[in-house]
Amino acid sequence: MKRFGHLWEKVTAFENLLLAAKQAQKGKRFRDNVLTFNYNLESELICLQRELETQTYRPGAYKTFEIVEPKRRLISAAPYRDRVVHHALCNVIVPIFERTFIHDSYANRTGKGNHRALKQFVAFSRSSRYVLQCDICKYFPSIDRKILKVLLSRKIKCPDTQWLIDAIIDSSDPQETTDGRIRGLPIGNLTSQFFANVYLNGFDRFVKDQLKVKKYLRYVDDFALFSDDRSFLVNARHEMEAYLEALHLQIHPIKSQLFETKQGANFVGFRVLSDRIRVRNQNLRRGRRRLRLNLSACQQNKIRIEQVEHSLRSWFAHLAHGNTWHLRQCITAQL
Repeated sequence: MKRFGHLWEKVTAFENLLLAAKQAQKGKRFRDNVLTFNYNLESELICLQRELETQTYRPGAYKTFEIVEPKRRLISAAPYRDRVVHHALCNVIVPIFERTFIHDSYANRTGKGNHRALKQFVAFSRSSRYVLQCDICKYFPSIDRKILKVLLSRKIKCPDTQWLIDAIIDSSDPQETTDGRIRGLPIGNLTSQFFANVYLNGFDRFVKDQLKVKKYLRYVDDFALFSDDRSFLVNARHEMEAYLEALHLQIHPIKSQLFETKQGANFVGFRVLSDRIRVRNQNLRRGRRRLRLNLSACQQNKIRIEQVEHSLRSWFAHLAHGNTWHLRQCITAQL
């Protein structure tokens, strides 16, 4: 396996840090912390560059909050200057790993996303009799940091870059378990999303190359296998559980099910049926509530009308992936 060195100059280059700052502020440039950083942008970036080059950089404290939709979970937001560093690192190392990922891994990748995942899920579902749909229990909190570092080091041999990777991984609150191993990544980080793909990349390869599953896809920790042979999928589940055990991960015993595709399946917020695709009711309620909150905020001059229009266009673009023309008309009338 080829390993890559001499990456540190690329990571710490001022041009890369400037690009990272532009990437980190997308959709957030009017927030107070971003405005403050950008007010002295050049000096802030020079300071970051100096801290990285001398390895005196230390990640700041996370701001942790809980969300309840689509499910209850903790989100950890890094300070803005740390998010700039995350982008600078990912600009250099993501292309190295990207070429090793399978085609049908769709989360947090350029040119992929949930809508392309949905399209492939529909194609697999409508050409197969059975689906084994799985979910990993508490994926981000369960990621073993020691194993993750080993997986990353298989491609990264630049010690300075590895130092920054370790600093980012170790900066979040540890979740030490009874076996003494430290686990968990903050869900809100750009780096965590990338590391999550790296952590399961070997599993993806195992399913495709060793188990010989022709129809397989994954979106973060949700994955599905399709076949006309039910016993093949039963055996595949046992093999996958054994593989994931080595990563200290478990398939969710309730959410993971094997059933006929004609029954319909839920995936990335849609209900996939044999003849149509519906948006799930809970997603509709959440979307309507978000739009109403945006309208209320706009009326109170907290946000601009352009932000409401952008949110509405994004929501309609999402709905367009299902059979929802009449639904869109109803939502427009209600708003």
